[in-house]
Amino acid sequence: MKVLPSGSWSLRRRLLSLVLVAIGVVTGLQAATAYRMALREADRMFDYHLVEVARSVNGGVPFAPGQEASEYSVQVWGPDGTELFRSRGMRMPAQAVLGFSDSRVNGVRLRIYTLQTPVHTIQIAQDLDAREARARALAFSAITPVLLLAPLLMLAVGWVINGSLAPLRRIRRQVAARAARDLSPLTADGVPDEVRPLVGELNALFGRLNDTLEAQQHFVADAAHELRSPLTALKLQLQAAERARDEPARQAAVAQLSEGIERAIGLVEQLLALARQEGAGQGAGEAVDLEELARQEVSELLPTALAKQIDLGLAERSSAETIEVVAAREPLHLILRNLLDNAIKYTTAGGRVDIAIGRDGDVAWLAVEDSGPGIPEAERERVFDRFYRLPGTEAPGSGLGLAIVKTVADRLGAQVTLGPAPQLGGLRVEVRFAPPAVLS
Repeated sequence: MKVLPSGSWSLRRRLLSLVLVAIGVVTGLQAATAYRMALREADRMFDYHLVEVARSVNGGVPFAPGQEASEYSVQVWGPDGTELFRSRGMRMPAQAVLGFSDSRVNGVRLRIYTLQTPVHTIQIAQDLDAREARARALAFSAITPVLLLAPLLMLAVGWVINGSLAPLRRIRRQVAARAARDLSPLTADGVPDEVRPLVGELNALFGRLNDTLEAQQHFVADAAHELRSPLTALKLQLQAAERARDEPARQAAVAQLSEGIERAIGLVEQLLALARQEGAGQGAGEAVDLEELARQEVSELLPTALAKQIDLGLAERSSAETIEVVAAREPLHLILRNLLDNAIKYTTAGGRVDIAIGRDGDVAWLAVEDSGPGIPEAERERVFDRFYRLPGTEAPGSGLGLAIVKTVADRLGAQVTLGPAPQLGGLRVEVRFAPPAVLS
């Protein structure tokens, strides 16, 4: 079972917590507001009843003292202050205040309404404590539905959130149940619009991983196949050196063995370079002077070119402007090194290899031309395949040079084209870099 890191949090738990807390706060505020409003309404209602009772007494409506004494106390005074009527309730103050007033008699709080007419004065009193108790009961009855509905609303919200997150749980189960090499796309059916882009990006990532794994599998299979021949040749050459009966034969066998080892080392270096480029990112970019890069590569490969009597150098330019490309230096070095190595390898002795650089608008380019046999037009696409070599080619090689150039160029966003060399008659390989070129 996987243990979540201490800093992780659950989207479901967070949503539920926030929504349930919000419901609780809103319910509390609503209940408090409804309670206070209900108290005010009950207070107005009881005052209205006091007024109505006073008016009914003034209108001569029969009053049953036994029925009203439990809730109201009634006193009626004559114009001269003579008490005309008093219910069995509590005696009220003789100094009457017209309208509503609060008073305390014998420790009991009273709410009194006094109505004065030309013939008498009417006082209606109500026990304020009992009245407030009844008001609280009415207010509590008013907020009871709100308090009862809040838990039901919380349960409904929890059910809705759980149902909304069900597609995420389904996707998690899909991923958890997959085999290590199962990179098929995830099903996006029923996934919310907010999560659908994430599923799309995951599927795109699975596609890229699948392409990478397939490329690695092909690479390993091809590398194993290509390494088998040179390693077998090395073994045979070693056996020939061991069987040599005289010194000249032994030296010839050792020389062949040394040459085979050099070829094997070159092949392994190219394989490692290709593997690094296929697994590498873009890298940090810098402004690289193409002419300075070309001069550096010429100086490094000049001994090899001179050994074959090949004229290696930079082609003349019509402008002296400095052309720079914003890219990592190592990939550019790898492109030019492989192009020059191929050109020197396949150009016959006494031939010529030129490096040309230039700019078309904001697009910088470099080209390597040679006076070699060139590549037939029908084969120009296939030579970018790994380990592919032209039929009848006698020069030693592994068929990885142009494959490395294409892989690195693709990662830089550059375009590689093959064609005839107009000046030298052999092959022209041109690499055009993505704009903008940096001029100085």
